[in-house]
Amino acid sequence: MTGMHTWPLLVASHDLLREAVASIPADGRRLPTPASEWNVVQVAQHSAGDQLAYASALTGGPGPTEDPFAPSAGWDGDLAVLLDIALKTSADAFATLDPARKAVPVPLPPFEVGAATAAGAAALDAAIHAWDIAAATGQRSPLTDELARQLALAARELAEPLRGFAFAPAIEPAPGAGDAAALLNYLGRDADWRPTT
Repeated sequence: MTGMHTWPLLVASHDLLREAVASIPADGRRLPTPASEWNVVQVAQHSAGDQLAYASALTGGPGPTEDPFAPSAGWDGDLAVLLDIALKTSADAFATLDPARKAVPVPLPPFEVGAATAAGAAALDAAIHAWDIAAATGQRSPLTDELARQLALAARELAEPLRGFAFAPAIEPAPGAGDAAALLNYLGRDADWRPTT
């Protein structure tokens, strides 16, 4: 379709998030996650809200109805439906974005970036939260080294203004760490995080 653009990195990251949420076990919604203050259901709500916020920034349409940074620990709605709506809204918004555009509004500092960085930021958000959910629920890590290398471009441009808010201080990677571990560490996540027993 004329005027539509596909962002492969965003599509891949959305798919990872969708799969991670679909694979949450029945008793897994309240499990702790690497996002230390949130459980699984909160990370899923937050990630859906973030995608709606990116779409809203691009289109001027409605954003999330609740603060993505204050998700409800006890929410018992259908996560798959919530996420499907958010991911479709985000994908549709980014499909209208001209890849050559130099100034694109985004919902977090620096609030305006190039088109590829904006798509990369939304992809980064989806992929990292897919990892959070997968790690919390015993799923295989969805974050490959190849994907991490692509996501690192947006991370390097956007993480510093968000330290202490969206991202914790960076962690020094272990010697020989792969690109996925290095990206997680850069964003303040322990790449070796495991649920406490």
